[in-house]
Amino acid sequence: MAERKAERKPLSFSTTMRNPDRIAGFLNCLAPFENQILTHECIMNVVRNVIREKLYKPVVIGRVPALKQIYESEEERFSDRQIEEIILKSPQNHKERGFDYGWDSRFDTFFKLPMEFGFVRYAMGKPVEISAAGHMLIDAMRRPEPDEEKLRTIFLNAMMKYQSNNPYRKNANANVPLVLLLQVLHLLKQDTEENGAGVYRQELSLFICWPDNNFRALYDKIKEIRRTVGYTYGDEYIYEICLKLLGASNRQRNRFKMSQICGEAVDEYIRKMRSTGVISLRGNGRFLDYNTWEIRKIEYILERYAHYESFESEETYFRYMGWVDPRMIAMTSAAPEDTRELKKQTLKKFAEEYSREMVFSELRKLCGKTPSTDYMLKLLPAPVRLEFLIGVALVQNLEELDVLPGYPVDDEGLPVNTAGGGRADIICWDGECRSLVEVTLMCGRQDQVSNEIVPIRRHLLEEKKTMPDTFSVFIAPVIHEDAREMAAWYKYRNNLDIIPYTVEEFIGRVQKIGKLKRLCLTVKEG
Repeated sequence: MAERKAERKPLSFSTTMRNPDRIAGFLNCLAPFENQILTHECIMNVVRNVIREKLYKPVVIGRVPALKQIYESEEERFSDRQIEEIILKSPQNHKERGFDYGWDSRFDTFFKLPMEFGFVRYAMGKPVEISAAGHMLIDAMRRPEPDEEKLRTIFLNAMMKYQSNNPYRKNANANVPLVLLLQVLHLLKQDTEENGAGVYRQELSLFICWPDNNFRALYDKIKEIRRTVGYTYGDEYIYEICLKLLGASNRQRNRFKMSQICGEAVDEYIRKMRSTGVISLRGNGRFLDYNTWEIRKIEYILERYAHYESFESEETYFRYMGWVDPRMIAMTSAAPEDTRELKKQTLKKFAEEYSREMVFSELRKLCGKTPSTDYMLKLLPAPVRLEFLIGVALVQNLEELDVLPGYPVDDEGLPVNTAGGGRADIICWDGECRSLVEVTLMCGRQDQVSNEIVPIRRHLLEEKKTMPDTFSVFIAPVIHEDAREMAAWYKYRNNLDIIPYTVEEFIGRVQKIGKLKRLCLTVKEG
């Protein structure tokens, strides 16, 4: 049978693999089978690992209360018997080319995008290969504290080479998406009429559908749109332009949905571009721009990867993608050592722009695992969003309070990851006292007691040596009873004030108290 001719299609990244951490988790489940021949039996062993690590949730888990309870617990693990039960009751109504119907095809959906990024290569009856880049990704995640900067650099190493028409895709659109974006941004930044404006969010649909690597023509198209309608147009306007770029037939017009080209694909595009570390959000998520702290990396990419070889062979593409560019890996960020003022200014900015009700609503959405619709917030991973929103809420509701988050930021002051270990998530102080605020989405006993309350005690003991009027606040969607008991024990044993709040308790309290010191009360006292 003749191979199907490639046709123009919108760029689409799998939403099952939204960040390097998740890709690393799946690769870690596959790693024990490296160099083994990929068979159905091998695939099922990988599937068992994926379910054991709770990286994939078959429908049956949500339907069986006992399985759902284990899945939602940070401590409990599925037994071998339960894993077999889950697999047996989840036949997977799915078929991928080159794989048998069912779990074999589901395996391919797990690892298809990591294969396109050059982290792994596999085929039925062939040995499983993990590249140097794939191993670096796994190693960065296996550390006690994941090396987030290294994760971003490894992902950048992949995205600066990733081709929309790679051999794993039948797409006639041919470019390197990240390079195309950087080239257009470069022209816009040179354009004095644009006053440094980056790429408008709705213009990203053009990038998703652009047919080639002619960045000047794309820049000209953006300029034409801005001259004609500026920034005030609906999705229908840009959608029609994109359909023309794709040369869409009537049949394809029905297949290329506006909700995908102007919505889902744009959100995922932004997440992938921003996860490289070289792209920043501007205008509350409405524009994409250079992260100026990574200008050396950007200049190197434009110099080294603007001209690239196309590949027809899967093997040669894998070798190219899996190779780690030593110059890129060696480059460090030019971020200033002291970003405290930028972090504080950014929190104050959003505290003024967002209403209190909106911030509380977004916190409740996080607890209920309801997606955000805010342009900027929905692009922040949930744990990062929680730290950011708690910081904003503190600024909005407590008087004369300095709030310093511990998370790393980009040049816009927006968080790129959660606060690292060994430091408080947020430090607050006013003229009377100081508080260390720790937040987490984890609700299990071990995570809250061993990973949160015990380190909080250690940090608080150290802080009180120089700042006696220091207390700690611990915030989570649900507080495990053992975490409350441990906090009470440390008050009795060490006279340490560690006050646990559910997110809902925090929302109720912070609206009423006015001053930081009143957070240092139990819920019953307040």
